[in-house]
Amino acid sequence: MNFPEELRYTKDHEWIRLEGNVATIGITDFAQHELGDIVYVDINTVGKELASEEIFGTVEAVKTVSDLFLPVAGTVTEVNALLEKQPELVNTDPYGDGWMIKMTVTDTATVEALLSKDAYASLVG
Repeated sequence: MNFPEELRYTKDHEWIRLEGNVATIGITDFAQHELGDIVYVDINTVGKELASEEIFGTVEAVKTVSDLFLPVAGTVTEVNALLEKQPELVNTDPYGDGWMIKMTVTDTATVEALLSKDAYASLVG
């Protein structure tokens, strides 16, 4: 499994990349592997201010639908438009073209409290 060092992770299998106060969020390589072939990503929270661990959307795989949880509080500013026609990008490139949302983070210090690469790798075994 691939867990990039520069990212932070959640126990719910989301990753976050922070640049200034803008965060890019997606699901981890482990999560996409567990879900299987992703066929649809449903996110309709653009413009909404959400708290940490609130649901920001869902991802649908062949056998299941899974909620997506926001790692930190903030406002969703953008959804990855590529996923509308190519949801499989979440499977093939979860940390690149398969990102899900961008958001403005309310308190950037909260990102540091999330799991490091090593802590997340220990969590998923």
